[in-house]
Amino acid sequence: MPQESKVKWAQLRVGMMAIAALAILGYLIVLLSGSHGFFKSKSDLLAFVGDSGDIAQGAPVRLNGIVVGKVKRVALSGSADPRRVVKIEMEVDSEFMTAIPVDSVAQVAQSNLLSTRYMNIRKGQSSQTVKSGAELQSGSSPALEDLFQQGDTTLTALQDTIKKLNGIIDAVQVGHGTIGKLLEDETMYNKLLAITTEAQKLVSTLNDTVDSDQNSIGKLIHDNGQMYNNVQDSLTRVNHLVDDIDHGPGAVAKLIQDPALYDDTRKTIADVRQILADLDAGKGTLGKWLVKDDLHDQVQATIGRVDAMLEKINAGQGTIGQLLVNPQLYESLDGTTREMQGLLKDFRSNPKKFLHIKIGLF
Repeated sequence: MPQESKVKWAQLRVGMMAIAALAILGYLIVLLSGSHGFFKSKSDLLAFVGDSGDIAQGAPVRLNGIVVGKVKRVALSGSADPRRVVKIEMEVDSEFMTAIPVDSVAQVAQSNLLSTRYMNIRKGQSSQTVKSGAELQSGSSPALEDLFQQGDTTLTALQDTIKKLNGIIDAVQVGHGTIGKLLEDETMYNKLLAITTEAQKLVSTLNDTVDSDQNSIGKLIHDNGQMYNNVQDSLTRVNHLVDDIDHGPGAVAKLIQDPALYDDTRKTIADVRQILADLDAGKGTLGKWLVKDDLHDQVQATIGRVDAMLEKINAGQGTIGQLLVNPQLYESLDGTTREMQGLLKDFRSNPKKFLHIKIGLF
């Protein structure tokens, strides 16, 4: 009997240890699953997206990065709207419901390319908070495939650029183009070497010239200050000339220093301004001609009368007009002129014929 009691007590201890182990295992499972306890109040929230983005049930739900719950269920919504194809049910701890405004936005997010997806709620600014069972606005997030596609496009462009650079480097290496010729063509090197040699010869010639005082450069260097003295003398004369202008009795000094000339110039300018002002005001004969319209009207009237007279002459009116357009008058005048010339000719040849002197007595 005592032996049987020991067996039962051993079995009881094994059972208690198993129960304790299961309890610890359950607690660890709860911790790993992200749950904060079995007795906390939960609230449901909904979000509709166009693509689940491979988010799984049990994925974390974060509020601006802080874990506040988990994804309860991911399923098709049955909606024909392409933006509401997938329905995501979220289970959020009720204590965080007061921190989620009604204008908050839920979207599928991913911290990096290797991490799992989660639902991220971006907190809004409304003063009203959501209730259990409410639907949150859905925001668009770039899909992983889009990121891969963009990266592939960037890599393709980078590869094209590298290919072009390789082509340029190959062309330079074979001596194509200006840079290639500079690197590969020995002719360019020989030309540069020749230019360097000529430059060295020129420097040597200049050095020899400097050492000799039989030429211009040598004289400039070995003249013992004569050029400096000449320049100094010229500057001294210029200074004396400036002093004479400033203080001397000459005409230039008077033009600069004499205030009477300045006053006369100001007076002349004032008189000219007064004359121009009088002309603008229409004073005097010239001012009236410039300002008033009488002279203009008279000229216009005179031109009009001349035009009318010319029109009458062209139309054959008047003596002058007849002379211009009537050939008979011209012929009569021409005949009269010829007869007058014949009469004068006869008078000069025989004046007695035309002069009779008669003397009578009373």
